[in-house]
Amino acid sequence: MGKKIILDCDPGHDDAVAMMLAYGNPEIDLLAVTTVAANQTLNKVTRNARSVATLIGMHDVPIAAGCSRPLIEEIKVAADIHGESGLDGVVLPEPTVPLEEINAVDLIIDLIMQNPAKTITLVPTGALTNIAMAVRKEPQIIDRVKEVVLMGGAYHDANASAVAEFNIKFDPEAAKIVFNAGWQVTMVGLDVTHTALATPEIVNQIKAIKTETADFVVDLLAFFRDMYKKGQNFDAPPVHDPCAVAYVIDPTVMVTKKVPVDIELNGTLTRGMTVADFRYPIPEDCQTSVAVKLDHAKFWQMVEDAIRKIG
Repeated sequence: MGKKIILDCDPGHDDAVAMMLAYGNPEIDLLAVTTVAANQTLNKVTRNARSVATLIGMHDVPIAAGCSRPLIEEIKVAADIHGESGLDGVVLPEPTVPLEEINAVDLIIDLIMQNPAKTITLVPTGALTNIAMAVRKEPQIIDRVKEVVLMGGAYHDANASAVAEFNIKFDPEAAKIVFNAGWQVTMVGLDVTHTALATPEIVNQIKAIKTETADFVVDLLAFFRDMYKKGQNFDAPPVHDPCAVAYVIDPTVMVTKKVPVDIELNGTLTRGMTVADFRYPIPEDCQTSVAVKLDHAKFWQMVEDAIRKIG
């Protein structure tokens, strides 16, 4: 039996790679893919999830759509990075994987309540709206979830403002709920994911796999590289979201440090900041950790192995 996860995402170029890693790694039992508005509108990211699932033959995992906007603010998508479709730069197959009728929030709750306690890890790689809504609708899930491993936030880096990361800044109220719910949270933030670079060497290794999926990833990374070079002056694109999946597969892929983390909501210049308190001593009841270092080679080996397995 693999490690049970629910991947809550907003595909998104790096979300697409996260789906591949979760589906293609034998250590993972992917129970569901749920979608949330963030990188693009809900309809677009949900279609992208279904198209990626179609491409990789993922017909046995339910896909459900969730929240179409943040809890409080108006929606502000990341077209500057992911394009108007949310997955620009690639040819997406017409989706044949169906969309579940159930809302993603209810599917998350149902799966957690139906499975044995402490067996499901939530892996949100987009805004935290779906997870926050699930907590509010059914608080019993808090004690039943094994851990929340999220891609988002940062203790030093930022991209949505001088101090805030996009996923958290998109819906800081939701992030506040998730980080303070009382369960174990591991924040895989920009401080680590900005080092998960798809260098030319990595791209060539994926290209050498010579499958339809590998070619898709190469095209995806080419568009991602150009957008990151144009928008944030990266020579190689950081592939954020699979890092959270990789940590669930093998925690030794990164170094984490237990520190208190909370979300700033009221600062005029700091709204959406993930405030990590590294002061000593760390409180004994601290339930949040942050990733501080990534094993680049081990991470990309995981991704390549998953692409090979998918075929």
